[in-house]
Amino acid sequence: MKLETYNAFCAGLPQTTHVVQWGGAHVWKVGGKVFAIAGWSRGDELAVTFKVSDLAFDILREQQGLRPAPYLASRGMSWIQRVNAETMDDEALKDYLRESHRLVAAKLTRKLRRELGLDPG
Repeated sequence: MKLETYNAFCAGLPQTTHVVQWGGAHVWKVGGKVFAIAGWSRGDELAVTFKVSDLAFDILREQQGLRPAPYLASRGMSWIQRVNAETMDDEALKDYLRESHRLVAAKLTRKLRRELGLDPG
């Protein structure tokens, strides 16, 4: 996935904000909380980091082209980094980015979710 595609996709998710920080990483947030990070590539492919469920973490961390996200996973968080498209193509990555957005948004306070229009109840 190219950086432009990543940024355009994340911008299309509900109530997201973008910042470049941490040494040039493109960081996407919902409600002020990070759900996706892109950067720190070692080659032509963009490294993309995202939150996953505990079960998905256990499965994905063993796949080629994926690894527990540096820093985040070492602190007990379920974050995966896709370093290449060997076992996860761009369409699957988009599905995981959508899910990461959902997981992070679900942890926001109910009040904030309502203010952002993410929790109509």
